[in-house]
Amino acid sequence: MKIAMIGSGYVGLVSGACFSDFGHDVVCVDKDAAKIDGLRAGKMPIYEPGLDALVTSNADAGRLSFTTDLASAVADADAIFIAVGTPSRRGDGHADLQYVYAAAREIGENLKKSAVVVNKSTVPVGTGDEVERILRETNPNVTVHVVSNPEFLREGAAIGDFKRPDRIVIGCEHEEAQRVMREVYRPLFLNEAPILFTGRRTAEITKYAANAFLATKITFINEVADLCEKVGADIQDVSRGIGLDNRIGAKFLHAGPGYGGSCFPKDTLALLKTSQDYNSPMRIVESVVQVNDNRKRAMGRKVIDALNGDVRGRKIALLGLTFKPNTDDMRDAPSIAIAQALLDGGASLTGYDPEGMEAASAIMPEVSMAKDSYEAVIDADAIVIVTEWDAFRALDLRRMRELAAQPVLIDLRNIYNPEEAKAIGFTYYSVGR
Repeated sequence: MKIAMIGSGYVGLVSGACFSDFGHDVVCVDKDAAKIDGLRAGKMPIYEPGLDALVTSNADAGRLSFTTDLASAVADADAIFIAVGTPSRRGDGHADLQYVYAAAREIGENLKKSAVVVNKSTVPVGTGDEVERILRETNPNVTVHVVSNPEFLREGAAIGDFKRPDRIVIGCEHEEAQRVMREVYRPLFLNEAPILFTGRRTAEITKYAANAFLATKITFINEVADLCEKVGADIQDVSRGIGLDNRIGAKFLHAGPGYGGSCFPKDTLALLKTSQDYNSPMRIVESVVQVNDNRKRAMGRKVIDALNGDVRGRKIALLGLTFKPNTDDMRDAPSIAIAQALLDGGASLTGYDPEGMEAASAIMPEVSMAKDSYEAVIDADAIVIVTEWDAFRALDLRRMRELAAQPVLIDLRNIYNPEEAKAIGFTYYSVGR
């Protein structure tokens, strides 16, 4: 099939590359000419394990191409995916849909034959209705079916998630659209990946409900971790104890500094805005957002408390800056709020991240960046593990103890054994233990 992917950001590029790997003919479109030139030269605009090789192999095979010309891309496409950004709108937290609607309008202006237009972007319930209205208003002479096909990709594991999905949710209102979508996902259908066909509005809200629920699990276990610290319990054993219940499951029960990234923060806010618009309060999600925001700053206070309540003039090393490992994404990363709390207290900060330092430098210019973990901790009064990169799981703690000015290790991801760290000479702090 011929597929046009409008938007070559995280979702669009990963989806387009994977579809082309299935054997479809895919054209990825973006208005950013520099990004398109880079992709044609094999330069990825994001860090995602395995993406560069996947893009290169399919581009070399002639199945994947890149352009700024939307008109040529959609002219003979069987399925047109909208995968543009939907950031939180300033003021009310609602998803900013201007890019989705602009893409729909431009698609309508350039369609030459009937097609299926698929919202891959994360959009509030009812967006598909408006996209359909725009398309029909712009081009009333062409039959267009609008589908909602939300993505469920984890940054750092997106290719595996796309090719071996837990489920594929497709919201459509017409039999022809369902036929086209079955053909688009035929390789996965043959592998018996569960494909759930729903109404379009149902698919739209399913994405938000899924992310809000996962954000709730993270926030819940973080609050239990705080209680564990107060009563002398171990959150990791608690997590195992409840996670072994298959009604609960073990995933997203790891205590830490709070969630961040491109999805959970904006999607919970967008879901709350929708609930307000329809006068259907979601008190649990409201609490999740508030507790998570407070937690990030509280992790900064945790570091300050570890240094006896005063960090003025102290040097603190931050290991890990991105919101999670295996990505260069700094959006709403806990490190931002933690760094700000420490800077407000008068500390000087040095950071290191395997992939995120370029993005971090733009957001946190006051933080000095080191070339590796060991350079970061030289003369540090405290070492803080913020992101659980594999590179931080087997650090030479003895060497770090010698390099640091003070043997204070604050492990916000619980990746080290407290007794081992203490035996090496560290004053060791973790979360919920």
